[in-house]
Amino acid sequence: MSKRTDSNAYTIIFAMIMVVVVGSLLAFFSSFLKPNIDENKRVEKQQNILYAMGINDNDESNANFISSSFAGQEFSKFVKEQLVLEVTDEKVTKLQTREEYMDTNNGQEPYLIDVKQQQNHAKEGKARKLPLFVGEKDGKTFYVAPIYGKGLWDAIWGYVSLDENMVIQGAYFDHKGETPGLGANIKQRYFMDDFIGEYLLTDEGDFKGVTVAKGNNDPKNERKTDYKVDAIAGATITGDGVTAMIKSDLQLYVPYFKSLKN
Repeated sequence: MSKRTDSNAYTIIFAMIMVVVVGSLLAFFSSFLKPNIDENKRVEKQQNILYAMGINDNDESNANFISSSFAGQEFSKFVKEQLVLEVTDEKVTKLQTREEYMDTNNGQEPYLIDVKQQQNHAKEGKARKLPLFVGEKDGKTFYVAPIYGKGLWDAIWGYVSLDENMVIQGAYFDHKGETPGLGANIKQRYFMDDFIGEYLLTDEGDFKGVTVAKGNNDPKNERKTDYKVDAIAGATITGDGVTAMIKSDLQLYVPYFKSLKN
């Protein structure tokens, strides 16, 4: 006679118990660790914004954030204002201060706005909220905007710092799953630094964006009004994704920057 543990019923019951136990443990640890995960995300967003403003621990060739221990302090010091632009049909219909936004969104800070979620709102015909961070450093004003797009394998995103003329002052890019040594190099300093000084607008005020272009023939990136930077070899699709998110997301801020001139 076979052992009871050899029966199909025993196997099914054992598997069900293990699923319940493991699922419960995962749910417990997810709940237990959520405050730490949320805090890490909050600090990372602050570091991204500061990096785009040129507040970082870069060495000669590598991109490095400032220490997470000082991120909150430095963010409060350099970021003077957080604004939220509400856009409907690519037109700015409302402008909120940090305090106004927090009052109507359960105290959420504007820098925690989910940019991907807001893009989905726009696709559904709903109003889209665009965060904009106004910082000051060395007597200069910086306007930092988040962008979000799609690379070869998964999501890519970044923060771009602009002056009042929409000339890029700094950029930080990151990715979820691009190919190491190829598309993943969008977060390397040599690529991000190429964007500094690039113009987004023509002399007539029309938005052009910046194209990550193969065969740009400008290895030192000395031409800042050609609306191009050199592509990363072997990373064409990721580069196209960077181009697309710069053009689609930053163009929405043009009305705000034009209002600064009035």
